[in-house]
Amino acid sequence: MDAEKELGLEKRSVNSFENSVEDNGEVTSTKLSFINNLATKLNAETKGIELVTDEEKVGDSLLNAATMWLSANLVIATFSLGALGITVFGLSFWQSVATIIAFNFIGVIPVAFFSIFGPKLGLRQVILSKFLIGNFTMRIFGVLNVIACVGWGAVNIMSSAQLLNIVNNHALPPWAGCLILILCTILVTFFGYHVIHLYEKWSWVPNIAVFLAIIARMKISGNFTTGTTVGGATTAGDVLSFGATVYGFATGWTTYASDYTVYQPRNVSSMKIFFGIYVGLFFPLVFTMILGSACATGILTNTRWADLYGQYSIGGLVYAILVEDSLGKFGEFLCVLLALSTVANNIPNMYSIALSAQAIWSPFIKVPRVVWTIVGNFVTLAICIPGYYKFEEVVDNFMAMIGYYLAIYQALALSEHFIYNKGNFNAYDYVNHLDKKSHPIGIAGTVGFCCGVAGAVIGLCQVWFVGPLAAKIGDFGGDIGFELAFGFAFVAFNIVRPLEKKYIGR
Repeated sequence: MDAEKELGLEKRSVNSFENSVEDNGEVTSTKLSFINNLATKLNAETKGIELVTDEEKVGDSLLNAATMWLSANLVIATFSLGALGITVFGLSFWQSVATIIAFNFIGVIPVAFFSIFGPKLGLRQVILSKFLIGNFTMRIFGVLNVIACVGWGAVNIMSSAQLLNIVNNHALPPWAGCLILILCTILVTFFGYHVIHLYEKWSWVPNIAVFLAIIARMKISGNFTTGTTVGGATTAGDVLSFGATVYGFATGWTTYASDYTVYQPRNVSSMKIFFGIYVGLFFPLVFTMILGSACATGILTNTRWADLYGQYSIGGLVYAILVEDSLGKFGEFLCVLLALSTVANNIPNMYSIALSAQAIWSPFIKVPRVVWTIVGNFVTLAICIPGYYKFEEVVDNFMAMIGYYLAIYQALALSEHFIYNKGNFNAYDYVNHLDKKSHPIGIAGTVGFCCGVAGAVIGLCQVWFVGPLAAKIGDFGGDIGFELAFGFAFVAFNIVRPLEKKYIGR
């Protein structure tokens, strides 16, 4: 980076609670809001989507970066998703394992890669997306991010509320369980980046203890079975559909990856960031999903477990393993611990929802980050309570939908970085990110997005719609929506982008 950029970086430091930033690059002074006053007094992060300067880059712990994702994915929601291979798609245990490993391997790569951008550019993922997919397209994905964050939060809370409801003879109603989890999430996300990393650094410890207890009790129960492995086109379709669900979960952090490395020093090793975060994601995802699949086989061999699962979904299965004819009251305590694991998974969603909301429209930056976080949590609460009663269907449909739009984002962003910016981080004028002339308008990005949606529609396989190509795979179809979404978006973007650069100049 040249000296001029370095000088500009120091001069353009913008404090999020002293100023609001308009798209035209002007900085308009505003009064401190009472929310940010309170946050300042409590030593909470008040910064929103503004550039993180070199002086503010003090978080140099690779362990913090890795454990952030270890804790966020070593949770009951991941366990629940792994169980779907058995309970929804009818695969054998080993087919589920192979699918989990393969699609997690692919899905984690973009999250680890885009995490590198945080230290290099000092920008949140949604803002640096202006350079990758264009200003207008960034706003489309900002809206989708907000929807996705609420969806993630609702799905996660539903699985935990099931557990909280079933213990202690249903003393806690579902709505109360949802509310408790929402309040716990608000408490941590209020304080921002550094407290989030501190929480996630250690919150995996009780979770792994509970999962080890589940492994032990599952072994003792003798209910595990590998099932019958059947081949053919129908099984291939089931593998693809389950794989799309796994991929959607694994890659779900892509559009806010750099949010959690943005305080890392600019000179930190990109290789260390990539592999640290890759391992921090891949291990808990694979371990917990495989465990979920293994435990789900118990409903095939034990009618009582099948009844509990049918009545209370994943909460009933965990209760069967840890409580009934098992650990009794101590098992119920472990169920509560596992239910609270959801907080670790919801924290990144409810932190990033504020950043995405601020990026959608310039006046939204005047609303403090903590306000957006609180609003996002309570919208999530309003959705997850009715969704609680349709858990399996919600999880399957939602995860696949997440995979479709993130595959489009990845096709556009990776094209811009590697084809047009030649993989060079110096090509990003991040210091002047408020200047519209520093990044594309988003014509190619928007065309690519629209074509990617068309590809997803052709290849998706859901209860409510099966695309024409997906319908040709086996008796029930096979979901190839994210693959086609990526391909269509990639081709369309790279047809239009050279024309955009030629006639618009950026």
